[in-house]
Amino acid sequence: MTSIPDNAPHQCPGTQSEDAGKASACAGCPNQNICASGVPAGPDPAVELIKNRLANVKHKILVLSGKGGVGKSTVTSLLGHGLAKLNPDLNIGILDADICGPSQPRVLGVRGEQVHNSGSGWSPVYVTDNLSLMSIGFLLGSPDDAVIWRGPKKNGMIKQFLSEVDWGDLDYLLIDTPPGTSDEHLSLVQYLAGAGATGAVLVTTPQEVALLDVRKEIQFCRKVGLPVLGVVENMALFVCPNCKSRSEIFPATTGGAAHMCAALQAPLLGALPLEPQLARCCDSGRDFLLEMPHSPAVAALQSIVKQIVSTCES
Repeated sequence: MTSIPDNAPHQCPGTQSEDAGKASACAGCPNQNICASGVPAGPDPAVELIKNRLANVKHKILVLSGKGGVGKSTVTSLLGHGLAKLNPDLNIGILDADICGPSQPRVLGVRGEQVHNSGSGWSPVYVTDNLSLMSIGFLLGSPDDAVIWRGPKKNGMIKQFLSEVDWGDLDYLLIDTPPGTSDEHLSLVQYLAGAGATGAVLVTTPQEVALLDVRKEIQFCRKVGLPVLGVVENMALFVCPNCKSRSEIFPATTGGAAHMCAALQAPLLGALPLEPQLARCCDSGRDFLLEMPHSPAVAALQSIVKQIVSTCES
């Protein structure tokens, strides 16, 4: 009988097939080399290695979005700052797993910093005293350099980040992922199998074209056994900085994230308004929570952060 690994692509030919590891569906799969070798698959040694490396990380949260451009990296940075400010005794880490589009160094204001390697592994770059970051952006010669890699090489980089970064004691590790449900996401779920991922936060915008892909992301999480901590609706409304009137820039023609979450029985964490000053802060690497502490977006973010903490701690 043909055996199909739990984390295999949808059209996996199975480990006993003559096409195992050779079919087009196998490209980028973390099991490709094992299947192609014909050797019965055993436990991936990287899983245990990563489990030991992340033993002192309490909560590991993937930040996902089915659609690009919904502000997933921005939301990740906001969650990082929000958690770090919630309690100065909390230690927060952000892993930028968007290998081809690493934007966290710019968003968090640490472009040009160097990653140091020692006997204990790579040291992340500290944004504040209790917020650190690791990104491939620190390893590129120029911010304009393109990362032109196929799936297996991206998977190898993710494995290296998970197994070789010396985070120390962390309360929360936020993993910023690329859009979709592909190689990087499968690899993260597989490699975190031993360490145990706490769950996923999904980011969307109100319009149906974004919700369509977020529904697929929720199904992905359920298929691989990744708990959905909740959905954040980003850019939900535009609040005029002068008169404070509200406008829908992206109309929720099908009911937005609230309707989707009700239909799919997924928690809705909250909605973040469209805030021009937030975009400026991201471009210049400034902390939006410090710059605009009374913004409606900050109030919404604080509520979202508290819900995530409550869910993780319970």
